[in-house]
Amino acid sequence: MGLRAGAVVFMTALTAAAAQVSFSIPFTAVPITLQPMVVLMAGLAIGPRLALASQVLYLACGIAGLPVFAFSPTLPMGVARMFGPTGGYLMSYPFAAFATGYLAERGFGRRYVTSLLAMIAGLLVIYACGAVWLGLFMRDAVGISAALSAGVYPFVGADVLKIVCAAAVMPALWRLFGSRVL
Repeated sequence: MGLRAGAVVFMTALTAAAAQVSFSIPFTAVPITLQPMVVLMAGLAIGPRLALASQVLYLACGIAGLPVFAFSPTLPMGVARMFGPTGGYLMSYPFAAFATGYLAERGFGRRYVTSLLAMIAGLLVIYACGAVWLGLFMRDAVGISAALSAGVYPFVGADVLKIVCAAAVMPALWRLFGSRVL
């Protein structure tokens, strides 16, 4: 297996591992996980195309029924998870990884502030796709406001904290390994 294929598989496995670190919140079907941070780090670390491939592979593993999605006593596993209330977040991962990687490829991954900006851009992709999808599945509420209340607002603080920490790692790795890791 080549270096690039290994990087894709590694980021896929890391995303699956990050999904296993999950915490349920009583008022929403969306769990808190480490996945968004890893998805965004994939973009910074391996670039837009490989990061996108890693997240497509992650979704393919989940669709195939492998236990890579976050544990949930109420949400189904396999392909059914993609059509449930959290499907929009999952389906956004390739796009968010690509967006973050695209910015990193243009120099946004080299310094702390720009890494943070690239990760925020990717996080906004995850939130936008997830909230729109979640809004389609909320039976008791009407409009985007309820979807934001259940699927974005409770997660902003934790996600920002995670990417503030993660954004500090990537510039250090670039300095350690040089201008191109892959």
